[in-house]
Amino acid sequence: MFKAKISNIEFVTIMASLMAITALAIDAVLPALDIIGAAIGIVDPQNNQLIIIMIFLGLGVGPLLFGPLSDSIGRKPLVYVGFAIFIFASLLCVFSKSLEMMIVGRILQGIGLSSPRTISIAMVRDTYEGDYMARIMSFITTVFILVPVVAPAMGKFILDHYNWQAIFYVQLVFSILVSIWFFKRQPETLSKLNKKKWTSSIFKNGLKELAKHKSTIGFTIISGFITGSFLVYLSTAQQIFHEQYQLIEEFPYIFAALAVTVGAATLSKGALVLRFGMEKLITWALILYFLTSLLYVFFFYQTSNPSALILLLFCAVQFFAIGFLFGNLRAIAMQPVGHIAGIASAITGLISTLMAVPISIYIGGFVKTSVLPMFIGFTICSLISIGILFYIKSLKKSEI
Repeated sequence: MFKAKISNIEFVTIMASLMAITALAIDAVLPALDIIGAAIGIVDPQNNQLIIIMIFLGLGVGPLLFGPLSDSIGRKPLVYVGFAIFIFASLLCVFSKSLEMMIVGRILQGIGLSSPRTISIAMVRDTYEGDYMARIMSFITTVFILVPVVAPAMGKFILDHYNWQAIFYVQLVFSILVSIWFFKRQPETLSKLNKKKWTSSIFKNGLKELAKHKSTIGFTIISGFITGSFLVYLSTAQQIFHEQYQLIEEFPYIFAALAVTVGAATLSKGALVLRFGMEKLITWALILYFLTSLLYVFFFYQTSNPSALILLLFCAVQFFAIGFLFGNLRAIAMQPVGHIAGIASAITGLISTLMAVPISIYIGGFVKTSVLPMFIGFTICSLISIGILFYIKSLKKSEI
């Protein structure tokens, strides 16, 4: 096990900070979507969703480059490259005059941030092993969860006192400060013995190996459906609470409260996984996700939006289920392919993202005057996911 030269507390905080910039780049912008849209000439408010969705496309593509390269040349140089791309992309967003320019900036932001996001996990894996690694990851996740809780309120504060460009400048400054801290205090974690030679066939060989494991493909597809449906909420939340419910001032606090439900599930799933196992938790969470969505559709089909309190109760249950799904789906998908963990993680992440982005754009296009289309999307995505899950279970039974 690699012996870190810094304390565990500082290591956890640095790794959490590397991840936190991603959440900050996504969530701090939410209160300003309509203002940004008007400033860059967006005519259809539905297109404001792309400002959120497109950063995920970059986050999905980036690991294909940064993951394998970090195994070859080291972790730290790739983090600096990622931050450099992010800083350039943030400036591109600040000076955007059109939706197209903003989309390019957001995709590049996602590509840049995929480096510290991916490599922080690799550095934890380099530094710790076994149960202690799981414990460190839980601490990092706990710190990371705080960002979605405070980021929209911070974005609203900046917007009220300055302008929407200042939100991007704050992200940029934060990334510079974290990169300086990372440079001065965090040692390289990849030992010379563990470096792998870069080959042009790494992706082709990885895809061939992944194709042999149907459960990995199945759980990755489920992850795509669930991530896609959740992206609908992320990209339409501002539109829903600002325009449909007129809760402009309350929106940051509403978003924070729902983020807490995801965090509560994330923090509790560690103990529950050890007791019940990942597959059982995924099954229960998917069924809860489906039934909650179906109940909403049943009660509010062809009616106006319910009160904000009722909507929040349904969303809270949904996101509590999602808290159990996100990490567990990626982990269970990776179980059969641990021997190619780096490239497998990058490829499965890309597949999930390439599914999630069009799903969220399509469903989000219907969320105009009602929240109902979002819940219909939740219902369909979770139902398909349950079907895939039971297909995977039947394959396992036939192999026994």
